[in-house]
Parts: sequence; structure tokens; C-alpha cells
Amino acid sequence: MTKTRWTTAELAGERILDAGCGMGRFTEVCCDSGAEVHAVDLSNAVEVAAQNLRDRKRAHFYQADIFRLPFADESFDRVFSIGVLHHTPDTRGAFHRLVRLVRPGGRIAIWVYSTKLRAMLGSELLRPVTSRLPRALMLQAAKLAIPLYYVHRFPLIGRVTSVLLPTSLEANPTWRWLDTFDWYTPRYQWKHSDDEVVGWFEEAGLVDIRVGEFPVSVSGQKPPRPS
Repeated sequence: MTKTRWTTAELAGERILDAGCGMGRFTEVCCDSGAEVHAVDLSNAVEVAAQNLRDRKRAHFYQADIFRLPFADESFDRVFSIGVLHHTPDTRGAFHRLVRLVRPGGRIAIWVYSTKLRAMLGSELLRPVTSRLPRALMLQAAKLAIPLYYVHRFPLIGRVTSVLLPTSLEANPTWRWLDTFDWYTPRYQWKHSDDEVVGWFEEAGLVDIRVGEFPVSVSGQKPPRPS
């Protein structure tokens, strides 16, 4: 899991919260690594995730708000949220809500949109319109990401199209389509810097804070209880 910097070997036997599971892409990775995963999403995508992973007995699914999660504090070995917190009304507040759920000695990792994405001019200009269009319509429109992937990769024209009409560059066509849909449709879409997010980890009292190569991905550990 590149954006968490966790290896699959580390996940075996862990109790993990996937905060914003979508259709279960990362829940599946954790389950197949031997973890017990509690996967949450605000949208009905969680129903699709539950259907997709119905044969994973260690996966449990909930439709819930990150600010009102049905779990006791300090109840998870690991908590992660990939590409979700920046779609809430308050990215920092959502992060601090998740920190409460990590047990002492446990780890948390998040990935949020980078301020560097502001270079994608087309996304910024189009979102005031696309975020208000019917989601069914946008789901179909986002399929343009599948062929545009190849256009964006051309050295010259790709530089133009990736700025004016940016889409996901995920290699898997299905995830590319759905990631692009997630770019253009949410009501909230905040962007943050590495320094800002590291500051959240520090103010939460986390240690062993690591910044990943993929901006902006940060992980940290809740200090163990004194023995």
C-alpha cells in the first residue's frame, strides 16, 4: 500500500479501519494480507464494496459519517484514509476524529490532495459546474478518463490536456474512471501541503511521522502507554 508505506506483511492479524472505503479497493488488500478490516463509507458505494468482498469473512462494512463513527476510542491497531478526508467539510477535524480510534502504539496513515494539484487548471474551473450536475450523468462523463489516459501520455499534447481536462492516471481503467468521478463530483475538495499535514500529526501527539513519496501521504504512530 504505497500511500500508507505499510507492507502487507505488517497487516496480518491487525484490526484495521478503512475510513472511506469506496468500493473496497484497499479493504481487499488488507483482508488478503490477513487483517480484520472494518470498512466505512458515507455513500452507498459501501454496499458495492460489501458485495464485491462478500467472500472475505474478515471484512465488515458500515455506512457512516467519519465524524460520527460507531466505534470506541482506541479500538484499532491501524487506521487509514486514502483520498477521502479532503472531501469532508473539515479535513483537519476529520483526521483528529480518526486519531482517537487508534490504540496506543497503533498507526494511522492518510493521503489527501496536494496543493500542487492546483496546477490542474481545468479541474478547478470545471468543478463549480460538475459538482452540481446529476451524479448519474457525471458517472458516465467520467468514462472519458479511460481513453484520455493515452492522450495525456503524449509528450506535447498531453501537457495541455492534463492541465485543461485532467483525469486520473491510474493504470486500471475501472479505477481510473472512478477516481476521475471522485475528482469532479464531491461538494468539498480541499488541498493541503506536506508541512500542513505533518503539523496535524504533531499536534495530535503522534510520533515516528513519515512523509511518503506520493503527495500528500503521511503516517505516524500513537505513542505506546508507559509500562
